[in-house]
Order: sequence, then C-alpha cells, then structure tokens
Amino acid sequence: MSQRAPVPCPEMTSIRQKIDALDVEMVKLLAQRQKLIESAGTVKPQRTQVRDDARIEEVVSLVLQAAKKEGLATEIAEPVWRQLIESSIAHEYRVFDKR
Repeated sequence: MSQRAPVPCPEMTSIRQKIDALDVEMVKLLAQRQKLIESAGTVKPQRTQVRDDARIEEVVSLVLQAAKKEGLATEIAEPVWRQLIESSIAHEYRVFDKR
C-alpha cells in the first residue's frame, strides 16, 4: 500500500475521506457504464458504427445540462466526459474486435 500524502491542515482529513468515498462510488458507476459500453460493442453490426459523432455531442450536451443543474463547472464536466467518451470508444473497439 502506498504512503498517504501529508495533510496541510486538520480540516483536510475529513475532506479527503469524503473525496475517497466519492471516488469509490464513482468507480462503481463507471464500471456499470463500462458494462453497457461492452454490450454496445457486442450488438453493433459494423465496426464503423462504434464511433458516433452525433451521439458524442448528444451525450456531452446532456452531461452539461445535468452539470449546470448540479452546480458542476463546465470546465470540469466537459473535458472529463470527452475523455471518458474517447476511452470508452477505444474500449468498445477492443470489445468489437474480439467478437
């Protein structure tokens, strides 16, 4: 196990514990999302259908709407989801190619 980073002030201990707990929940949600990506990779009839630029923009738009509602900065939400989408597409190609 890696050594814990030093805490700059006492209040950070509680904040870090909350962040760590949220990270665990986010991993669980991302694992569920990955399973759906894998399902998509098994049902799409052609490899050229794995990447869908219109769907990418639709997902980003929906995420930005949700981000606004929840108070998540666009500067965080958009690049995170664009990277998530690109990584998901790469994973879906791997799933598709293994069929």
